[in-house]
Amino acid sequence: MKTIYLLLLLFLFSFSLSAQDKPLHGKVYGNKPGAAIVDADKLESYLGERSRKETTIKGKVLNVVKEKGGWFTIDAGNGKTIAAHFAKYDVEIPAGLKGCTVVVEGIVQRQSALTSQQPLAGEKQASDKTTNKLSIEVTGLMVE
Repeated sequence: MKTIYLLLLLFLFSFSLSAQDKPLHGKVYGNKPGAAIVDADKLESYLGERSRKETTIKGKVLNVVKEKGGWFTIDAGNGKTIAAHFAKYDVEIPAGLKGCTVVVEGIVQRQSALTSQQPLAGEKQASDKTTNKLSIEVTGLMVE
């Protein structure tokens, strides 16, 4: 009788260990994305003149910056990146997400910043250049 319990216990333990090695394919974090998908490398032209828009994008994860809170970067092509983070901080993403293609839904925002500091407000120097970076506040992510 003890051997049956022991075998059952070993079986359950080995099953729980194998369950941790699940592939990420099809895994959903947050809400499941479900809108028209735009490729990440075409996002800037899709935004046009708008500085903010709710959309769904598809791209490759370059780096998981912080697992808790879901901070990561997406390749936007031509050496550009999209900074991404979940709107809800309680979402945790695995570090193994790096290199995976994902579908991300959320609010994309263009952030403008001057490359040099202005000494006084409203004073602009000829050498000042404006850089545009994209970020997305994610509501849902699905691994393809």
